[in-house]
Amino acid sequence: MKNITLLSILFCCLVATSCKDDFLDTTDPTRVGSDLFYKDQKQFEQALNGVYGQLQGITNTAYIFQEFNTDNTTLDFNPLDRGGAAGWEAFEFSTVNSGNGEISNMWNIYYAALYNVNFALEKLEPSTIDPTAKATIGGQLKFIRAYYYFHLVQYFGDVVLVTSTLDTPDEAFALVRSPEADVYTQIIADLTDAVASLPAKYDAANAGRVTKGAALTLLGKVYLTKKQYSEAITTLRQVLPLGYALNPSYADNFNPGKKNGIESIFEVQYQGGNDLGEWSNFMYVFAPRLSQASITGYASINPSGRNIPTNDIIASYEPGDLRKDVSLKEGYTNAKGEFIKIPYINKYNYAHTIAGRTDTNWPVFRYADVLLMLAEAINEQGGPDSEAYGHLNAVRDRAGLDPLSGLDQAAFRTAVLHERRIELAFENSRWFDLKRTKTPAELAQFLNTYAAKEKATPTVERGGVAFNALDYVYEPHEYLFPIPAPQILINNKLTQNPGY
Repeated sequence: MKNITLLSILFCCLVATSCKDDFLDTTDPTRVGSDLFYKDQKQFEQALNGVYGQLQGITNTAYIFQEFNTDNTTLDFNPLDRGGAAGWEAFEFSTVNSGNGEISNMWNIYYAALYNVNFALEKLEPSTIDPTAKATIGGQLKFIRAYYYFHLVQYFGDVVLVTSTLDTPDEAFALVRSPEADVYTQIIADLTDAVASLPAKYDAANAGRVTKGAALTLLGKVYLTKKQYSEAITTLRQVLPLGYALNPSYADNFNPGKKNGIESIFEVQYQGGNDLGEWSNFMYVFAPRLSQASITGYASINPSGRNIPTNDIIASYEPGDLRKDVSLKEGYTNAKGEFIKIPYINKYNYAHTIAGRTDTNWPVFRYADVLLMLAEAINEQGGPDSEAYGHLNAVRDRAGLDPLSGLDQAAFRTAVLHERRIELAFENSRWFDLKRTKTPAELAQFLNTYAAKEKATPTVERGGVAFNALDYVYEPHEYLFPIPAPQILINNKLTQNPGY
């Protein structure tokens, strides 16, 4: 895909050069000032590519906040190294507090990315570049801004809503959290603009850029989240005639050799096998700690053992489901020929030529997701009908499973949520699906039930280390993450979420 996978170093340099009062009133010859940039279409495209590049950093750790803290995955516990206990492990064991470093880093990376989006949009507005190109670039930027705020509002509830850059540091200290309703209003406005300005397709050289279909899919998910089912149905139905289809093989969605295929609506682009710095490494993060070369093929890098499939999700697969062997393996054979019964995510496990540098993209939206959301919205509006069954059963048919029929609204709701869990397993959908379909009290009860099973029979042995009394104790307030403590120290106008 033309230039998207290559982070624009130039862009990263120029976005930090907009201070109005220079310290020594001199020009750094290594930087390109923003007043000298954004002069033509090519430069706007370079800036846009820089914005796309920041999606990688956000995606690399998204599993912690969207998958790891659910019943889908756990960790390969290391009793000799407790360095992650106060950070990423806290999401698995429900011990997150406002001082958590992962929360703070996540907040910072989102708002840094949003600054670059807002800066590019501000420069784009008065530009005189080709109107069609201007609309398309603006639509992509607005989609990405909406995508980020959709994550933030679900993580934190009320968040700081900023749609323009600040002229002075003092302005930052006046920022307060905007109500969820206002954040969603901005998300919907951005996506509505994106739908109107983006093409349904690009040429092959630009495959992977945000399309009208991606904007409609995210807008439909927003309406579904807000329980505006009529709007969700109308929006998601507009995706159906855009040329997407289910891949005949489920595995084709994750094969690096078949990127941006017919089922792909939007995926974060990575490029491995080189020194360009755009590679992915999900399989190294997810493989069991001591698997060494048994899974990745390279012994020089020890895997992290994070995001291990739980016993609970393994047991949730129906007999004969073709997706199971693609998505996960229940263990691996080590160098001694011994089978080690520690599960691992398999759907991002493909051969690669350089240790630690895989070529696997990350799926954000697939056509299967649209079909299942549409089935869910139709059912919520008035119970399942032939259209809802058709969408649900199309996904099941590809998985080699029998069609469903004769369900009432509640049973169909359960069936769709189950199907989403299996179809979108380990694609960072589970947390938002659980939040959308359960109240805070229901979610806490659901996760405590799961936790009791996991504590009784851990997916991975803990080397004799007992669970802490606070581990796996979920409370309704954990429906939202805490606002990072450093942000409240910096700006005392920010309020903390209840319970933290």
